[in-house]
Amino acid sequence: MTDLFHTAADVLEPLSRRWLVIIRESEVVHADETSLRVLAEGACRNGFVWNFRTTWPKALIAYRFAPTRSGETPRCILGTKGALMVDGYTGYNSVTEVDGRNRAACHAHVRRYFFDALKSAPEGAEAMMLIAQPYRIESDVCEAALAGSPTHLEIRQTNSRAVREELKAWLDGQQQRHPPKSPMGDAIRYTLNRWNELGLLLDDVRVPLDNNPAEAALRRVALGRRNFLFVGNNEAGENLAGLYSLVATYEANGVNPLAYLEDVLIRVHTRPNSRIDELLPENWHGPPTERSPEASS
Repeated sequence: MTDLFHTAADVLEPLSRRWLVIIRESEVVHADETSLRVLAEGACRNGFVWNFRTTWPKALIAYRFAPTRSGETPRCILGTKGALMVDGYTGYNSVTEVDGRNRAACHAHVRRYFFDALKSAPEGAEAMMLIAQPYRIESDVCEAALAGSPTHLEIRQTNSRAVREELKAWLDGQQQRHPPKSPMGDAIRYTLNRWNELGLLLDDVRVPLDNNPAEAALRRVALGRRNFLFVGNNEAGENLAGLYSLVATYEANGVNPLAYLEDVLIRVHTRPNSRIDELLPENWHGPPTERSPEASS
């Protein structure tokens, strides 16, 4: 079974590699990372699985294994145009600093800081209510089928901007009332330090409110970490990441990963690199024997 696992990863590597090329060229990318133990002499060591994904205009999820958490991985994967939605980890600085992607901050992370401060500072609930308002605005936009439209951007620049100004006034008023190292002081400082990054969504309608999609994509890594504990070596980590990419992407696009793998493991050999996009989620329509005559013509 282990040999088959590695063989499948090797056969499908052109597809997982193509995922990374498309994500590199995407205007808006989510990114996050988590640890994965690697077997080593005497004891396991830490490796890391990085997740890069798009949600607009199509969902693509790519995982990349690396032996370290250095910023070399995002620097190699991501291009310099567009926006990058991440947390505060400095490893992404190599992508978002000089002439790089615009860094977008996550409202969910901000909310988490205020939630953690509630026990010592109940007034943090006011900040949480203000943070919730842009989510309600986005929900109303989606219900009205306006997502991504010029009207959507106009709503952000009026309604969301007004909420943002109210939150800024609240933060400024509260900052002197809490010690810098208190939970509330920490929440306020975290938010103000990322204020411009939190406002990037006012200029680009494609920028989301949070990085929850990337965090959710790492749950499968956490599940594997609990079930099989570690990978045997770096190559195994790379193969695992490649297969994760395919399975996660097709699940996100409503395609049965098993049916996809059964078909593509056979057909990928017949596709030159120039035609590899035929096997992407929006182009793959199932095995030829399952297609209708209209689809086959």
